[in-house]
Amino acid sequence: MTTFQEQIESYAAIALNVGVNIQEGQTLFIRSPLFAADFVRIVAEKAYKAGAKHVRVDWSDEALTRLKFDHAPEEAFSEFPDWYARALEEEADNNAAFLSITGGDPDLLKGIDPEKVSTANKTSGKAMEGFRGYIQSDKVSWSIVAVPSVKWAERVFPEAEGEEAVSKLWQAIFDATRVNEPDAVTAWQDHLKTLDEKMEALNTKHFHALHYTAEGTDLTIELPETHLWASGGSVSKAGVNFVANIPTEEVFTAAKKKGVNGKVTSKKPLNYGGTLISDFTLTFENGKVVDFEAKEGEETLKRLLEGDDGASYIGEVALVPHRSPISDTNIIFFNTLFDENASNHLALGSAYAFNIEGGKDMEKEELEEKGLNTSITHVDFMVGDADMDIDGIHKDGTREPVFRSGDWAF
Repeated sequence: MTTFQEQIESYAAIALNVGVNIQEGQTLFIRSPLFAADFVRIVAEKAYKAGAKHVRVDWSDEALTRLKFDHAPEEAFSEFPDWYARALEEEADNNAAFLSITGGDPDLLKGIDPEKVSTANKTSGKAMEGFRGYIQSDKVSWSIVAVPSVKWAERVFPEAEGEEAVSKLWQAIFDATRVNEPDAVTAWQDHLKTLDEKMEALNTKHFHALHYTAEGTDLTIELPETHLWASGGSVSKAGVNFVANIPTEEVFTAAKKKGVNGKVTSKKPLNYGGTLISDFTLTFENGKVVDFEAKEGEETLKRLLEGDDGASYIGEVALVPHRSPISDTNIIFFNTLFDENASNHLALGSAYAFNIEGGKDMEKEELEEKGLNTSITHVDFMVGDADMDIDGIHKDGTREPVFRSGDWAF
């Protein structure tokens, strides 16, 4: 029987060898909460043994974050350390690999004034725009993995407490990320090949638009003329294969900014900046959200949509089958990294530059001319369920099934 330590070692190997795919002589930059320190040390050891030159870690602490939102003056949330943004850009210029660790309290900022949270998100989003350009153009290798905190684990498994809840969430993460396969890295390589097959088929079809129908959803999304579908695997500017999300089940492209019309309803809660938004509906006209409502977190949703000129438009369109290792757990993770990979999803805000032909080498203005949305934000939300049908619409108006009852139709 596989021990927990062996599972952790395998998970760290996936993060390092499949996720960022660390190269000899490269710097690994890790952004991590304090509660993940033990896991970070395992990753760092493996990175050095694989030939990494440096492992740099930027630590964060949820308790300090909450203290700041509780007690800092209003003007503090309109300021961001420029030196930090420059440091990340400098590391990116030197071809560092970036690993981010998620897994904090989904309710960390519950009760905080949404205006304060919105201001903080806008400020950091603007300051980090340059670094985000490296990420969204795949100029560097980067990946996101999760390590469970007690608060997150207890939110997912309310019947358990403390370490019992953490242990249950670890096992769910291992199941979702193929850790329990006999050869996890090989299992990932096989999985990525399957995603690539769907990507290649969609690129061959070159649809003009997609039409989504489900309970609470009747939405048409036009696609840019030169759109490209991408899968879970990416290639950095240096030619290194990497996987940005561990886990990943998606094939995705960009929406045409002003070509989204209709209504869409969320199927899973959205954890946005420590606040949950649930049971929400968005109505689009000519690309823009013109009406919205939410059972929980409506004010936070309003602030999100007001983030900047592009925050109320769709950037990313992602297709995910309802049946997957994540969805089959029947767990709501309250964490977008997992929930978005159990459901078809869309993203408010910026599109990925590599989702159009030649986009990696285009400036912001050129991307906008090609129909892509640009924004300081990029927030995924889940819209797919077992009842979702999606049709691909060709330029001549003919239709072709893409999804039926939540799963691939081809």
